Amino acid sequence: MSNSEEEDVLIYYRYKRQRRLRRKLWCHPYIERNINCRFFMAANQLAETDVKFVQCYRMSKASYLELVKLLSPFLSKMNTNMRECVSAEERILITLRYLATGCTFVSLSLYFARRETTVGIIVKETTKIIWDVLNDTYMPLPTVEKWKAIADRFEFLWNLPNCIGAIDGKHIRIQKFANTGSEYFNYKSYHSVVLMACYDADGLFTMIEPGYAGRNSDGGIFRASRIKYWITQGNFEIPSPSPLTHDEKRVPLPYYFAGDEAFPLTRYLMRPYPKRTLDNVKRIFNYRLSRGRKTIECAFGMAAEKFQVLNGPILCRDLGTVSNIIKAVCVLHNFVHAREGIEYTASSVQMTGT
Repeated sequence: MSNSEEEDVLIYYRYKRQRRLRRKLWCHPYIERNINCRFFMAANQLAETDVKFVQCYRMSKASYLELVKLLSPFLSKMNTNMRECVSAEERILITLRYLATGCTFVSLSLYFARRETTVGIIVKETTKIIWDVLNDTYMPLPTVEKWKAIADRFEFLWNLPNCIGAIDGKHIRIQKFANTGSEYFNYKSYHSVVLMACYDADGLFTMIEPGYAGRNSDGGIFRASRIKYWITQGNFEIPSPSPLTHDEKRVPLPYYFAGDEAFPLTRYLMRPYPKRTLDNVKRIFNYRLSRGRKTIECAFGMAAEKFQVLNGPILCRDLGTVSNIIKAVCVLHNFVHAREGIEYTASSVQMTGT
């Protein structure tokens, strides 16, 4: 190729690149026409009726204002000469609306009169900040006293002594990631990531670890998880064994987590007896263990009902963003429950035949 031909190619490449990068419109005509009618403006009217605000954003106005107070220092941006920034309040509302509905970014862009790429960036940044800010307060690593308090609640509510949590994995539907083949395709015939989590007696998350490929089993995920590593290495400050309340021999029993048949039987993890070897004693034990384990279903059901993004599929192409969304939902579940939830009592969980 001669020098003149090379110059022609470079000139043509530069022309095509400049043409591709040239923005036809800085602001879409729809956004310009509806800038004063977008959903963020309507939120001020929704706030006048707390019931409607809760229906849209899954938390009360007071909890929202507290969330704004906590997150604003990390979400606030600076205005420029070209345009105003998206305020911290609007960023939080966009993210809460996405978590509450699980709708597409295109739909949110029409609600809030923002470009869909802007909505995607806001959700990605805000979910990460929600986890970073709220994690230490609303999902802290339990201390010895906290473990004992959880065990007392399990015995009081579910007649399961020395249990310090119920552990399980939950499949969360996603859109297939590029170039992953069948890695995230699970036995339920859809693509998913697995949330390995531990719950207390009141249905609150105590530890979470999302992002595992859906093709893996719960037992395999637990063996590879950091939760198991921290338990076996003694990083959780689990209390020393103590005797049961009504044990006359006062034999110390280790504190343990409750799991289902997918998990191994260990010193720190209790699983039910196999169904093929059941007698009356074993059947009663399985019944008692299942009462404690049902907090798993309650916790995930409440979180999925409040934040329907968990019902999926989560339409994101990046595993890190999906994990941040799941972690934000879990910590917001604890946040809302701490401020607005009703504490379980023995009468409210009483079951027929107990």
